[in-house]
Amino acid sequence: MIRRTATIAALCALALALAAPCVLAGEGKTYGKDLTGTEVVKISELIANPDKYVGKTVRAEGLITDVCPKRGCWLMLAGDKEFQTVRVKAEDGVIVFPMSIKGKHATAEGVFTKIDLTKEQAIEHAKHLAEEKGEPFDAEKAKDIPTVVYQIQVTGAVVR
Repeated sequence: MIRRTATIAALCALALALAAPCVLAGEGKTYGKDLTGTEVVKISELIANPDKYVGKTVRAEGLITDVCPKRGCWLMLAGDKEFQTVRVKAEDGVIVFPMSIKGKHATAEGVFTKIDLTKEQAIEHAKHLAEEKGEPFDAEKAKDIPTVVYQIQVTGAVVR
């Protein structure tokens, strides 16, 4: 009886040991391509030194605070410092993020990009975002919006 119990316990331990890597590897849902293993860059670092990362593949982690309600083409990741977020943008139709991931944790990887806008383009972009969210557009506040936008052009993300 003791031998049988020890054998069963050993088999259970072996099964758990073999299953653990599968559970860890499959943790979360992947959108787009698999992540490559690029080292994580803190969102606060991207915000503090954006030009250092422009054109480079970066990986960022954070809480998903918003998702594009129209087409699921972007999400916002909250950083390691309060009130800091980075936009994670997918090519339209290539990756679609569902609204249900809002409030979950994500690791996103892609090329960090800089977009220069004219004041008119920046206002139009702000108007477009407000329309997507079904929010009123305040033209008075839009006068102060930045004309340089940084974002991660995402190739893949894992949401947990």
